[in-house]
Formats: sequence, structure tokens, C-alpha cells
Amino acid sequence: MLTKSTLYVVATPIGNLRDISLRALDVLAAVDVIAAEHIHLTQRLLVHHAIHTRLITLHQHNERAATEKIINMLAAQKSVALVTDAGTPGISDPGALLIHHVREQGYRVIPIPGANAAVCALSASGIIAPHFLFYGFLPTKSGERKRKLASLKSLTSCILIFYEAPHRVLECMMDMIAVFGERRQITIVRELTKLFETIYTSDLSNALTWLQSDENQQKGEFVLLLSPAATENSSQITEQVEHTLHILMENLPLKQAVQLAAEITGGNKKKLYAFALSKKEALTKRSKDS
Repeated sequence: MLTKSTLYVVATPIGNLRDISLRALDVLAAVDVIAAEHIHLTQRLLVHHAIHTRLITLHQHNERAATEKIINMLAAQKSVALVTDAGTPGISDPGALLIHHVREQGYRVIPIPGANAAVCALSASGIIAPHFLFYGFLPTKSGERKRKLASLKSLTSCILIFYEAPHRVLECMMDMIAVFGERRQITIVRELTKLFETIYTSDLSNALTWLQSDENQQKGEFVLLLSPAATENSSQITEQVEHTLHILMENLPLKQAVQLAAEITGGNKKKLYAFALSKKEALTKRSKDS
């Protein structure tokens, strides 16, 4: 049951037209008006689901004027649904300005959750990290893009998630290499939920080569997930760390040696423990064999 004088923020599919909730379909069919980024794209979704609600436009170039129009509709006790071309409105898409003013005027805003490309890509990336930062679209010019990337370089323990357009993806990858180096891991996700959906993971250098070697992989909408710097070479134990651990193991119980080695070197405690245990088992086996 819809409420009057309410703005519904409705997430729509990012590719596959069936990726929409039953609740979203109910809302789109029942509201008085749907505010869409591009009417012809939303019309395709509505026709697919046999929905005939009236459409008006709201995009980045007319958002202020459309906001005033929609607030007048809410004042007249109309219900309005806001959609974007694909995904969730206001997330790297128009809508935030409208929502801000609608709430400021005291009208109710109800989110209808659904597809989001960043979260969808993250869920299938397999990157093991507890935190992520969603940046969205980087600047279009290389110099400014590099400066923005450099400002994120200190965030070494979280996944950095970006959107990128096909005609800029190669330049963006080159700028990432310039800022983060060739060995930083990246997952490239393109054409999510569509026929040519692709998920590819490698270091930045090989990822750039992969894109350059096949023009087809440069097409579509991209989500780029930059792995945390802290995970780079995390499976390796440096000679210095190994030497420190070896000295401690000669004088302390295994667990205490690992604890101190982790505190002294900043190494991962679990990986140090696994490494120390394997070393101890190898020494035990060697002494038995001799």
C-alpha cells in the first residue's frame, strides 16, 4: 500500500531485466509518476514488466528544475518513484539533490533496495578484506585523476572501488600503475549481469596488457576493485622477518615467539604462526630421520 506525498527511491536492474524485486515492481506500477534519468531506457524496463506509469525526466542537467516540479507533486499528495538508468539512484547517478530537498521539505522518502554494481562486483571478487571504500567515477583528465588516486594511496588496508567508462579504462589503468605501481592487485569487472559479463584478477601491469590485447574487453561499463596494499606479498615471509622469528624460536615457546615476531616486524600473526609451525615440523622430521 503506497502512501501519498512520498518519494520512493527505487533501485533498478544493472543489466538483466529480471534483477528487480517484486516490491519495486509494485511501487513502479502504483505511483502517480516515475522520475527517470532517461525515459527511453526506463520505458524498456516498464514494457518488459507490463507497467504503464507516466514518466518524467530527472538527470544531471535538469535536476534542480525537476526537483521543484516533483516537490509540487508531493505537495499535491502525489506519490513519485525515482529511478536511474541502472542501479540505485544517488549512487554515482542523479538523485541526491532531489532527495535532499524532499526530506528538507518534510516529505517522506522510502528506499526500495536492489541492484548496485559496486556491491555486486565486490561480492564476486573474492578479495579478502574487511573494509572497502566506494569512490565512484574518477576525474576524466589524467592529471587530476592521478592526484585523486594519490590522495587514496594511504588507505592501504581497504578495497578501493571505482566505476569507469570504456573509453577511459586504459588511461585509468595507466594512471593507477603510475600511482600504485605495477604489482598492486586489481579485479576488473565488466558488463555485470549481461551476456559478456567478465571478472578478471591480476596485478595492474598484466591487467593493462590483458585489456590492450583484446578490444572487446574494453567495452561495456566497468567496476575496478583495487586490492588492499596490505595483502600484497602477504603470503611471503621476508628474510628479515624469518631471521627474527628464527632467533625468537630458539629461546622461546612457539606461540610466544610468533607473538613477539608479529609485534616487532608488523607481520601477519596467523601467517607467521603457520610458517613457524612448518619450520618446527620440518626440524622435528629431520631430527627423526637422522
